[in-house]
Amino acid sequence: MNIEFIEAVEALEREKHISKDMLIDAIESALVSAYKKNYGTSQNVRVSIDRENGDIDVFMRRDIVEVVEDPFSQTSLEEAQEIDPEYELGDVIEYMVTPRDFGRIAAQTAKQVVVQRIRETERGMIFDDYISRQGEIVNGTVQRISNDVVFVNMGRAEGILAINEQIPGEKYRVNQRLKVYVMDVKRSTKGPQIFLSRTHPGFVKRLFELEVPEIQDGTVEIKSISREAGSRTKIAVCTYDENVDPVGSCVGTRGARVQAIVDELSGEKIDIINWSEEPGKLISSALSPAKAEMVLIDEYEKSATVVVPDFQLSLAIGKEGQNVRLAAKLCGWKIDIKSHSQFYASGEKEEVFTEGETVILKKEHQVSAEEENVAVEAYEETAALPSLKSMKKAELIAFAEENGIELDPKATNAVMIETIQAAMGE
Repeated sequence: MNIEFIEAVEALEREKHISKDMLIDAIESALVSAYKKNYGTSQNVRVSIDRENGDIDVFMRRDIVEVVEDPFSQTSLEEAQEIDPEYELGDVIEYMVTPRDFGRIAAQTAKQVVVQRIRETERGMIFDDYISRQGEIVNGTVQRISNDVVFVNMGRAEGILAINEQIPGEKYRVNQRLKVYVMDVKRSTKGPQIFLSRTHPGFVKRLFELEVPEIQDGTVEIKSISREAGSRTKIAVCTYDENVDPVGSCVGTRGARVQAIVDELSGEKIDIINWSEEPGKLISSALSPAKAEMVLIDEYEKSATVVVPDFQLSLAIGKEGQNVRLAAKLCGWKIDIKSHSQFYASGEKEEVFTEGETVILKKEHQVSAEEENVAVEAYEETAALPSLKSMKKAELIAFAEENGIELDPKATNAVMIETIQAAMGE
């Protein structure tokens, strides 16, 4: 090896971002193994590569000991002091044993190490790049299709679009350009595995971020998404700017923005609604395009009964229950749909006339006898305690002693009160 080798290593450092010192250290370690293998020795050796001119030296290392047990790795103090009188027990003595033809072995070994390190570094860089892009959309080209699994070329890496992550009904062809969602990135012996998706709800969210500037700058926020890929998506949006219509921003002029997303999703229907912190309003909106007459909320069970006109019952439920299922996912509530005639069929409920507005009622939770007893016991225990805040320090100390609670006499009244309350489980 020579100065050209060092220049080549420095070029690799600039182009591939592989540390020069790390690469040379790896080559030195590999040369130790190559020396032992080619020269059939088990001696303790060290290989040194000059960082400036690339010269290679091989040193045999021996420990200086009082009694020599292994002549290949140990030497006596007397022999060592013949070389240098300053050697002491425990020191290490090195002899240069560089073979004449070691340059050829070194070149072959260095090449193998460099190639391996370049491969490992590139894999690591690809992994770091895509792990940071997890949850984002990337562009790619269909490279090949095997057993319905689509392999997408994304430039420096290849991604896997599994069957269950493909939009139902979509057909892919080689060299077709695709937008895909980076779902997961894992390490493997053959390099990073990048798992892609076009069915993930996050894919729709990212498409809206790309298409709607108000979402990009934070003026409009996507609060919730529920999706059944290839069929329908429901998305709830909100804004804290009174001058901005969040739904209108997502739809765009003449529906241009949402239509671009629908085209990307191969015609998937998208319902966009206004988010509300009031569960009744949110549930009513989530069942769009059906119009709810009344929403009966049970906050304790986090469930809702929604009454719709008789002629809209099937619309509210949707094909195979899809509309109500997506609405329930969007809101995070259990939803039971009843038609007007079903709800009032028993005659026990007084009919409510809505006049076009959705009536929202809250169901009172019936407390069980067991729950009532627990609440009463807790109240009685609290009521039995005196008002600690009105007590003086001496009274607090006396009260604590009566109840077996240790207090710090130097503590403030506030600290004493906190200690007593914590001990008594308040």
